Amino acid sequence: MNEARSSFLEGLDEVSAAVESGAGLPAVARAASRALGASVVVLDASSSVLAVACQSSEDERAVIAGEQGSGAVDLRVADEPVGQLRMRPWDEPPEPALLRMVTTLIGLEVDRARAPGRATEAAVGDFVADLLGRSATDRENIVARAAELGCDLRAGASVIVVRARPQQPEEGDWRARVLTLAERGARAVERSSLAAAVRRRPPAPPVHGENRTPRPERELVILVPGKGGEPGARVARAVMAELSAGLTGYHVTVAISRPTADPVDLHRAGAEALLAANVAGARGDAFLSFEETGSYRLLLPAMSEDPSELERFQKETVAPLIEYDNQYETELVRTLDAFLDADGNVARTAERLFTHRHTIRYRLDRVRELTGLDVGSTDGRERLSLGLKAMRVLGISPPGGPAQEFLVRD
Repeated sequence: MNEARSSFLEGLDEVSAAVESGAGLPAVARAASRALGASVVVLDASSSVLAVACQSSEDERAVIAGEQGSGAVDLRVADEPVGQLRMRPWDEPPEPALLRMVTTLIGLEVDRARAPGRATEAAVGDFVADLLGRSATDRENIVARAAELGCDLRAGASVIVVRARPQQPEEGDWRARVLTLAERGARAVERSSLAAAVRRRPPAPPVHGENRTPRPERELVILVPGKGGEPGARVARAVMAELSAGLTGYHVTVAISRPTADPVDLHRAGAEALLAANVAGARGDAFLSFEETGSYRLLLPAMSEDPSELERFQKETVAPLIEYDNQYETELVRTLDAFLDADGNVARTAERLFTHRHTIRYRLDRVRELTGLDVGSTDGRERLSLGLKAMRVLGISPPGGPAQEFLVRD
C-alpha cells in the first residue's frame, strides 16, 4: 500500500513539476505518459493534436483512432471543455484518482497554452518573409502586423531555423509532419510563436563537379516573441524535444539567433539563425546558437549582404579541392580540415585520420598544386581556413558529407 501510494505521488509530482516549470505541453504529455503508464495524445477542443507521447508512429495512430484498447477522457476547466486526452495503457489501467488529477493538470495546461485564433498560413508566411527579407522596416507597421497575427513583438523576439532529413527513404509527406511537430513544440511553450516556411533567394548554380546540393527553396522559420534570450531558448529546446520524440531515424538541426529588442532588427536575427543552421549542418550538430558559431560570426555580413562575394572566395580557395575529391574519391578537404584543426601538425593530423604521415604530406602537396596556396605559409593557411568556413556558411556539403534535405519544397 505504501509502495503504491509512493508511486502515485511520484507520478503526480512529475506532472505537476512539468506544468509549474513552464516546460510546455510536450513535456507535460511525456510526464503524464510515465505517470499513467500509457501512451497519450492531447487534443484541443477542435480535435487538433497538441502533444504526443507514444512509443511509435503506429502507436500514435492507434491511440488517435481509438483502437487496440485506447480510451478518451474529456479535459475541462471550470466545466468548460478545452480538449481531450486519448490514451492506451501499457499494462494495467491507471488508478482513477491519479487519472483524474493528471487530466485536470493537463486541462489547465491546455487552457493556458491555447493559442489565439490562428491566422492563415499564407498571412504568417508573408509577414515572416517580409521581416527577414527587410521588406518590412517600419517599427509601428511591424508591431501592428504582428499584433494582427496574435504575436506581440514590442519587447523583441528571437528567430529559430529548423531543418530535418530522414536517414532512409520515407513514404508520404514527411515534411508536413516535421513542420507540424516543430510548430506544435513551439506553440506549446510560447503560444504566440509564428512558424512559417519562408522562401529563400534562388541558389547560384554549382560549378562543374562541385559537391553542392542546391539550397532549400524554403526554410522552416519560427519567430518567438519575448524579451531576452530565455523565451527563444525554451522554445528551441521544446522544438528539439518534440522532433526527437516524434521522429525516428531523422537528422534534426535546430539553430537559434541572438534575441533582438527591436523588431526592426529581426532581419539580422534571421541571418544569424540561418548562419548557425548552415554551420551546424556542416559540423553535424543537432543544436547550435549563433553565439556558439565562433569566428564564423565574422562572415555574417558577407552572407547576409552580399553572399556572391563569399561564393567567389570559396571558389578561389577550396572549390578545386571539392571538385577533385568528387572526381577521384579522395579526401583532400577532410585532410586539410584536420590539418588546420591540428594547428598545422602533420603527426597529429595523421593520428586523427588513422593515416600515415607520408600520405598526409602527399595530400597537402596536392592541395598546394590545386589551389596555389601553401599550407606551410601563414597566408596560405588563413585563406584556406576562410575558404572552408565560407563553404560551411554557404551550406555547401563537403565531399562525402550528408546532402541537405529540403524541409519544405514547392
